[in-house]
Amino acid sequence: MKMTGIIFSNVYDASLGDLTMHRTVASLPFGGRYRFVDFVLSNMVNSNISSIGLITKYNYQSLMDHLGSGLEWDLSRKNASFYILPPFASGITNVYRGNLEALSNAVKFLQANKPDYVVMCDTTVICNIDYERALKSHIESGADITVIANRELTAFEADSNDLMLLTDENGMATDLTIGQHPGEGALVGMGMFIMERNFLISIINNYVSRGRYSFEKDFLLSRFVEGDIKIKVYEFGGAVLRNHNIVSYFKNNFKIMKEDIRADIFKRNYPIYTKVRDEAPAFYSESSSVSDCIVADGCTVAGKVEGSVIFRDVTIDEGASIKNSVIMQGTTIGKGAKIENAIIDKDVTVTPGAVLIGGSSSPVIVHKGDTI
Repeated sequence: MKMTGIIFSNVYDASLGDLTMHRTVASLPFGGRYRFVDFVLSNMVNSNISSIGLITKYNYQSLMDHLGSGLEWDLSRKNASFYILPPFASGITNVYRGNLEALSNAVKFLQANKPDYVVMCDTTVICNIDYERALKSHIESGADITVIANRELTAFEADSNDLMLLTDENGMATDLTIGQHPGEGALVGMGMFIMERNFLISIINNYVSRGRYSFEKDFLLSRFVEGDIKIKVYEFGGAVLRNHNIVSYFKNNFKIMKEDIRADIFKRNYPIYTKVRDEAPAFYSESSSVSDCIVADGCTVAGKVEGSVIFRDVTIDEGASIKNSVIMQGTTIGKGAKIENAIIDKDVTVTPGAVLIGGSSSPVIVHKGDTI
């Protein structure tokens, strides 16, 4: 059986504040050289999903620049289709309020596709998952919908919109809540759902026309409470990084330095693809000192860097000190500058001697293109 993929690019824009002021969540840089969208898109391609629609809302120019025709993900070919679905594309006169309303932009895309099943995903949850296994489990269960979930949820990753489920011995949902723990043994939804394509189209048409806009609250929860649908919970046992707010984004960048998590997400047989850039390897001068870091290509390092994630084309001058920080592409850190617990967005200039120190749970954020 084949699937069509639907990706939501803007679901958590408001929760990530300053980081999504000029970009969608999907295009938010992560891990030194990737964007959030790279992970879900790679998972779909590795699961032999060749028909994918990406639903956008606003601020999607950088996302379009990053994805292009989908070449790096092997989607720019005759027997594959990749579409960016912007708002207003289907005659809607308002920007959508929730993921169910957003799907109204994708109805024509869904109708034009032949696969019988659809997998829908947010971009904030990072993992390496085989959707074909999840689809097989869904078909065997006879359920109306499969929710992909896991058991681990750290305090800084928790969100008021988390879908939480209890299951029986067969993995069928027995209780479902949103933002409230239903009891011992609960699983937490990963923003990933599998269902029949025609069933999804009927849900979109019926619910959006009645002013409903949230897939989880207005459809899934209400229909489950009424006893109208059967929900299968597919438990995923691999590493999962939820990035629903600034603190979780900040800490999860450092989590991928852990060998076990990095090995589970960046698997050799199921690679994570991203836009290819031909950059020179990072250069480390004699005055540099680097420990416990991810440093991307194209960087020039002459200062001291500890426990940080450094993206492409970053320049760190002699005498500069960086600790527990995320430094995005094209940034220049001047001589003698001191940065600790910070998120420095793209193309920032930190002047010589500047001092930026935040807390481990409240990092300093410098906006894209600023001079400090």
